Formats: sequence, structure tokens, C-alpha cells
Amino acid sequence: MKKSFALFTMLLYFTIMPVFAQDEEAKEEETSGEFSLSGSVDVYYRANLNAKNSGENYQAPGTSFANLPGFSLGMVNFIGSYQAEKGGFVADLVFGPRGEDAVFASPYYNSERGSSQIINQLYAYWNVNDALTLTLGNFNTFLGYEVISPAANFNYSTSYMFSYGPFSHTGLKADLKISDDFSLMASVMNPTDFTEFNPVGTYTAGLQVGLFGSTYLNFLYGDQDGKLDKDEASADDSSAGSTFQADITTGVDVTDAFFLGFNATYNTTSSGEMYNGTDVVDSDGDGAGFYGAAAYLQLTTSETFAIGTRVEYFKVYNNGLEVIALDPDGDGSVLDITLSANARVGNLTIIPELRFDASSEDSFLNKDLEPNGSLASFLLAAVYSF
Repeated sequence: MKKSFALFTMLLYFTIMPVFAQDEEAKEEETSGEFSLSGSVDVYYRANLNAKNSGENYQAPGTSFANLPGFSLGMVNFIGSYQAEKGGFVADLVFGPRGEDAVFASPYYNSERGSSQIINQLYAYWNVNDALTLTLGNFNTFLGYEVISPAANFNYSTSYMFSYGPFSHTGLKADLKISDDFSLMASVMNPTDFTEFNPVGTYTAGLQVGLFGSTYLNFLYGDQDGKLDKDEASADDSSAGSTFQADITTGVDVTDAFFLGFNATYNTTSSGEMYNGTDVVDSDGDGAGFYGAAAYLQLTTSETFAIGTRVEYFKVYNNGLEVIALDPDGDGSVLDITLSANARVGNLTIIPELRFDASSEDSFLNKDLEPNGSLASFLLAAVYSF
């Protein structure tokens, strides 16, 4: 009996101790993580040079952010993150006009209180091993050259391609680092910019191929507004088809002082479905969307000063967007030339900027409120990063 009890005690010891040891290791790893707080604050002044600067006929480029007249607010951005060996989280909060524009689809759940409208990103991730990371939650898009935070962009105003590509996604993604020169990311997500939950029941697939650490091929495919339900559809209801977007970003240091970046994108949405009063049917017609390309040239003259330009061509086809004037066939284009300087004083960056937008059709009004094909503007921004 004593021998049996002793044997049982030994088995219990060797069974429980590894559990305790694992628990202690988990606690040690949990407490060995690091919490950090970072972010930025940005403000600016903006004025048109050949158009009105006030009233209902105030003019601005048809792009996101930096479009308010006079002395204006950008946003406050607080990013709290916790990083440990096996995983962590990011909670990215935004306040102010730029922040609200960035999360325009987020207050869907509660438009009166709208607490979700301050969440720019909110996700947790698991480092499965040295090569694979799984992320679940709301994260900024992987498409495009520019980002929401002005602290990470050279130009303060944003491009047309960035403004009408996705801003954010909510879903599950897997990042796989195969080598120093080759990586993959695959994701399944809610429709674009529905970051709180999925209101339409369809999903979007994302794929990114990283090459040489500086070139990224990005793909997006999925139905963004759901399929029509015959039992719930009413007369004249319609649904767009699936959206496909292909995007490439790359950049190279031509010299120690001169950087050249490039972004090109193509977006198309099929004609989809419509309700004819009795059935949901496929509608005839060509796809609609946009495409464009932009070059980013930046020259650093010292540790505290750099100057650069963005030259972008953006084309809308088949009434794909209503952001610029279109011809009778639903086509139109715009050329955006933006010249910016970055003057750094510690963590503060001063950005004076001249921007010229020229469209194929008359997309703007001049000071006499006559149709005009161009808009020239000046901007002075201050961005403080911490």
C-alpha cells in the first residue's frame, strides 16, 4: 500500500509539475513583454490660389484629408501597443476631422453615440513561430503607398489612389516570412472599411507578395455590398458585383540623398445584380472603377530638411467614381502634382506644400464661380510625432 501511494505521488508530481512550469513560463513571458505609447498630432493652414476659400462654393481636391479652409485641425493619434515573445496587441485611437474621415464607416453600429469612430486599428496577434504571425481584428490596409497617419507620409495631402482605395479592414490575416527577400500575406476580411462588424454577409480576400523588402504586389477581391435577397428586395434595388483591385508599391534609394518611390493601382467592380420585381437577375454592363500611377521623388539635403514631389495620374472609367467631372461616357482623369518640403525640428515636422490638380473635364470653379479644369492651393502643416 505504501509502495502504491509512493508511486501515485511520484506520478502526480511528474504530471503536475510540468503544468506549473509551463504556467510559470507563460507568466514570465507575459510580464517580460513591453508596452509602448506613440502617436502624432497634426494641424494645418490651407488656401486656394485660384478659387474661393469660403462659402458653399469652397473648392478642394477630391481626395481625403487636408481639405478644410483656413487654420484647420488634423487629428490626434494615440497608439498603445504591447509586444511579447508570443504575441501582443495594438490599440490605435484617432480624434479630430482627419481621424473621423479615416474611420468613416466605423460608426455604423451606433451612429448616435459612435464610440467606435475613434478606433483606427484594434487587433491582437500571435507569433506562431519565427516565420508565421496570425492577426485578428481591425488593421489599416496593406494596399497603396500612403497611409492614414500624416507622420508616415512625406506629402501632407493625399493622393487620389490612396483616397479611393481601402482605408482599413477587419478580419484574419496570416503573415509568412519565407526569406529576407520573399514574404506572403493572406487574409479573409469583412467588406472594405466595415470595421465594426459585417453588415452584409459577404467576405473579401486579400493577398500580398513581398519581394526584396521594398516591392509589394497587393490584391483584393470580394463582394463589397452583399448579394440581393429576393424576399427582402424592393423595386429598383440593385447590388454591385465583386470588386477586384491589384496594386503595386516599390521604392529605391537611388543615392544616399535621393529616393524614388512608385505606386500603381487598378480597381474594377462588375455590374452585379438587380431586382426586376419578381427575381434577382444578373445585370448586363461593363465593369466600372479607376486606375492610376504615381511617382514619389524625394531629395534629402541635410538631417533636418528634405524636398520632394508626388506626380500622380488618376483615371475614372464607366462612372466608377463621382470625385471628378466625367464626360458623357463616364470617363475622366486628373493630374495631381504636389511639391512638399519637410523641415524637422526635433520631433516636429513643418510641411509647406504647393498642390496643382488638373482634370480632363471642368471639375472645379474659379473665383468667379466659372467652371475650371484646374485648382491650385497652398498648405502649411505641422506634424508632431512622439
